[in-house]
Order: sequence, then C-alpha cells, then structure tokens
Amino acid sequence: MKSTEIDLLVASLLKNDPYLKPFQKKIHDRIRKIHDLTKRLASGKGDLHAFSECHAYFGLHFEKGHWVFRELAPNATAIFLIGDMTGWKEHEDYALKRMDAKGIWEIVMPEDSLFHGALFRLKMHWNNGEGDRIPSYTRRVVQDPATLIFNAQVWKPSHDYSWKHEDFRFSGNTPYIYEAHIGMAQDKEGVGTFSEFRQNVLPRIARSGYTVLQLMGIQEHPYYGSFGYHVSSFFAVSSRFGTPEDFKELVDSAHGLGIAVIMDIVHSHAVNNEVEGISRFDGTLYQYFHDNPRGYHHAWDSRCFDYSKEITLQFLLSNCRYWMEEYHLDGFRFDGITSMLYLHHGLSRAFTSYDQYYNEDVDEDAMAYLALANQVIHEIRPEALTIAEDISGMPGLAVPSEKGGIGFDYRLAMGVPDLWIKLTKEMRDEDWPLRHLWFELTNRRWDEKTIGYAESHDQALVGDKTLIFRLIDTDMYNGMHINAHNFRVDRGMALHRLIRLITLVTAGNGYLNFMGNEFGHPEWIDFPREGNNWSYRYARRQWHLVDDPELKYRLLADFDEKMISMARQYKLHSEPRIDLVYEHSDDKVIIFNRNAILFAFNFHPTRSYSDYSFEIQKGKYEMILDSDAGQFGGQGRLKPGQIHETFAMDDGNRRRSVLSLYLPTRTALVLRRVRNGS
Repeated sequence: MKSTEIDLLVASLLKNDPYLKPFQKKIHDRIRKIHDLTKRLASGKGDLHAFSECHAYFGLHFEKGHWVFRELAPNATAIFLIGDMTGWKEHEDYALKRMDAKGIWEIVMPEDSLFHGALFRLKMHWNNGEGDRIPSYTRRVVQDPATLIFNAQVWKPSHDYSWKHEDFRFSGNTPYIYEAHIGMAQDKEGVGTFSEFRQNVLPRIARSGYTVLQLMGIQEHPYYGSFGYHVSSFFAVSSRFGTPEDFKELVDSAHGLGIAVIMDIVHSHAVNNEVEGISRFDGTLYQYFHDNPRGYHHAWDSRCFDYSKEITLQFLLSNCRYWMEEYHLDGFRFDGITSMLYLHHGLSRAFTSYDQYYNEDVDEDAMAYLALANQVIHEIRPEALTIAEDISGMPGLAVPSEKGGIGFDYRLAMGVPDLWIKLTKEMRDEDWPLRHLWFELTNRRWDEKTIGYAESHDQALVGDKTLIFRLIDTDMYNGMHINAHNFRVDRGMALHRLIRLITLVTAGNGYLNFMGNEFGHPEWIDFPREGNNWSYRYARRQWHLVDDPELKYRLLADFDEKMISMARQYKLHSEPRIDLVYEHSDDKVIIFNRNAILFAFNFHPTRSYSDYSFEIQKGKYEMILDSDAGQFGGQGRLKPGQIHETFAMDDGNRRRSVLSLYLPTRTALVLRRVRNGS
C-alpha cells in the first residue's frame, strides 16, 4: 500500500471525526503497520488463509490410516505422549521427534496405538526441568470428577456430525443478541448441558424474537467460577457442557430457527495454570507471552499475550478460523479489548482525552492483531459478526479496514449500563436528569456501529445487582404474585419497562440482553466457590418463575417480546438517525422519532398529563405499544390501538401541527404515523 493510499484512508477518518487531526501521523503509522504485517505474514499471497490454519497441522489428527501428533515447543529437549495407552509412563514408542530448529515436534503412530476416549498428556522435558502438559492445540479436554484432574482426550467418534443447515448465513439485519451461559441456563442446581439448552432454552429465545445467540464460557477453562474468561485450552469446547457433537447440534438447531450463534472469544489473556494451560508450556514463560512484568496481569491473575510474536499471532488467528470452520459459528464477541489495547489495561483510567488513544501506553501490536483477526474472520465469512468489548472509546475499532479502521462490525456501548447503575443506585427517579440521559443514550461515534444494552452479565454478578433488584429490592420475594398490590413492585416494573425500551430504541445498531433479565430474574449470579460452600443455588436461571401464571415475571417477559417484535417489524435500527422532538426535564418527558416511529416517555413518578401537546408532522398517529398496558403489569390507563390526529395551532407567527397525548406516569407510548388511511 502506497503512502498516498494510506493518506486517503486517514483523510476519511478525519472527515468523520475532525478531533483526530492532531494524531494523523500516528494513525498513518498504525495503518502502515497493519498493512505491512499482513503482507509479511501472508507471504505475498494476498490473504492470511495459510498463516491461520496451523490448527490443521498441530495437535492430534488421524491422517491416511495413521495417528499424527505435532506440537510446537521450542525450548523442549524431549516430549512423550503419556496416558491410558502407556500406563501414564514414558515409553519410547510414544516419544516425539524434533523436526526443525523452530521447535516443531512430531510423532506418527499406527491406528491401534490410540483409541477413542483415551486420556493423555504430554510429558515435557527442558533443561533442568520437566512437567506434565495438556497439548496446546488439543480439541478435547475432560476433568475427572473424583480427582478434578484435567486431561486431553482422544476424540474420534464413529460418525462425524452431519450438518442440517450448513448453508445458514446471518442475514446482516439488526442483531438482537441474547447473551447466555450454557452451564447456568437450567433451573436445577447444577451444570447445564448443550442438549438441555437446545431443548429447553433455545425455543424461548426464538419465541422472544432474538436473532443472535451469544454464548459465554465455551473455550475450556479449569475454574468454572471464572465465567469462562480464564481459558486454558483455546481449541477445546468445555466438556462440562457436553461433547463437540452436542455443541454442533446446538449451533445447527439455532441456525434452523434463523438464529446466528457467536461466542465470547478470549484472546486478551490466558489462565495462569501451567499444567492445564499454556503459561509455562515448554519450560519458558515467554513462548506466547511477554517475558517481563508485562506478561502477568495482576488484576486478573493471568498471562498477557505478546502480540509481536509470530507464533502468538498464528496461534490466535488459527483459533478464530478453527471455531468458525469446525463449529460453523457466525462470529465472535472479543472479550477484554481494553485490557489488550493499553499497557495499563485500562485500569483506573477515565479516558477523557484523545491523547490517551495515541501515546506510548497503547499496545500497537495488539491493535494490529485485532485488525488481522477481523481480516481472517471476514475472509471466511464476509457476513460474520465481530463485536469489540471496549470501554475506552478507542476510535476506529468498528470502522471497516478498507476505510482505515480495525474492522470490527460493532462495538458495545458500555457506558449505557454504567449510566443506569448510577441513576438507579444514586438518584431518585424524580431527579433523573433527562437531558443528560438523552445525551448518554445517543452519544456515540456515528461512523461506527454500536450494540446498546441496559445490562449484561457484568451487572448480574454477586456483589452487584440487576436493574430489577435495584428497583424492587427484597419486595421481589413477596410482592410478585399476580394479585399482590405493592407500590415498590409496580414502580420497579414500570421503570424496568421504560429503561429497556428507551435503551432498545436509542441503541445505535443493535441490542443485547442477558439471559433471564428480560423477565426480571431476581437473583444475582454466584458460581460455586469456597465462600458459598460450593453451592449452585445462584448459578442457574429460574425459568419456573416466568412460566408461573400466578407471578408477574411473565408480564415483563411479554413486554420484552413485544418491544423486540416492534423493533423488528418496523426495522427500527435500519435508520441510525434519531430526532429529538421534545424534552422537558421538569416534566420528565422526552419525545423523539426514529424511522418514522414516534416515542413518548413520561418518567415522572406522580404526574400524569391529560393533554400533553408538542409540535410534530401533520397526520394521524396510531398507538402500537403502551408500556402501561395491563398485559405487561401496568395500570391499563389507555385504550389499545388509539389513533391520534394532529391539529393546527396558530401562535401568531406561523401555523404548527400539534399532537396532544395522554401520558400517564412512568409510561412510554409508541406510535406510528398512519399513511393513506393504513
């Protein structure tokens, strides 16, 4: 790429954001670095396909009637396969041979030397040391329920999984994302499975109207309570949820329902464990990681990748390719982007200045890796979804690579849930500053697509509270019966509906909900640990609550389904522009338009307005959603399907078209403009 071509990309970025102008040289250098790295790794082939397929080479494979195992361990002096087939002792027949100076080791074995289900490890030797290791590219890891020891497992079932919906492709329409965790998706106290999720939860997601399933904790991790974010085996499906075939069937079934499946991919760090993970894999701390204090993440007790290393790039890029090709995933949410991008990991930083995006604290190697990862993913599937979890606001993350960006399709609007926590925790709702609320809901980089959300799993963890629990608190335990009259419950449910609706409709280009929050799940998430006597009581979702017709949870779920349906029916997010029609902080009223749909919110706790008038385009407006409807647990103060017509008002200077609405307390109305009598 010529310097003049890079200048054009920089100019495009500056056009969208003039505040970047002081940093145009740094942006130019960043684009140059990404281009040069891609060219070098692609070896002039134009793409990164060959570079990113080492998962097909390393690890255990059955090739032409023989077992072939290869491992990359530059510092090793000897490697043996040990396991069920060797009595867990070193045997010369299972010794690997070093193939080259790069540290590639290999062994070719006859078919009867291994068998499906056999457990094995590597016995790794290095100068002045040795240790057991699970292979870095292993695709199957299991834990012994008695000893809790993890081992790799030979996985060669008699039949390969037969895909029924192999041609599924996400349509590219608005992603309405249902974030879920397989293990805690069941009602029982225990660990859920892929099969249980497919049978019991997937139909709920389809009925609710969500179009994307985002799964957490899929990559193998030794500590269940890490939520899956301390990964040990990057290429292995967590066996605590079932077999690889079970996971494939889940993905396939979701595709059959028209639901795309993405997963949280953790490339921001790795578990610190040395036997189960890759921390000191070949006897060194620096095979994949930094060999200095940068290699250890003190806040997370984990290892930090060195993205300047070619073997690290190959390992991680191959990991992206593997999950898409082997399991037909439709994309990824990249976890911990902020931690990757900055040497300080974003800890105790407010990110109030553009200077913070272009200084010596930025890990430009990590930035380049993320750009390459997006290239690889979109080479495989141009329509794939990639989402960046970044709290810093780094410019260009969700700008296409051909426009000078890093290439993510979306970024999470992480400031929005923080805002709702602040408002519900620190202020009475009668004091909520609507002008500030509107600014925060709509404040985003308009050249980058964003996913909005009111709360995710982060807000549901033990030590924190979900929105519904902040609003209702302990009254949830005795005030949710369908016949109960409880002011705090009524207030909480009303605000829960308003918060979720205004977040949905102001979200940039997509929306996310965490499993159970749509019906106001009452409990936090607390995985089994020593501090709770290893209990699964809070590591589950209590679906019986929403299924019980005698409880009010189903009313919140019905509202969530209706608002998602409304957004999809009227293609709400196909129009990024949102026009503020009217805002009055004292009245706690905010009214706005999006894609020809009118939204009127009254957040006031005590004032209902019988004739609230505001200027709007002339015509008739039909009410298509009322958050106060009785079917959603509201007071039912409005007649369904009402049609309101504007009237002319002369203020002395000009004639205006005015609409007058009855706005009950803590209520949102959604209206569509009726055209040509329809």
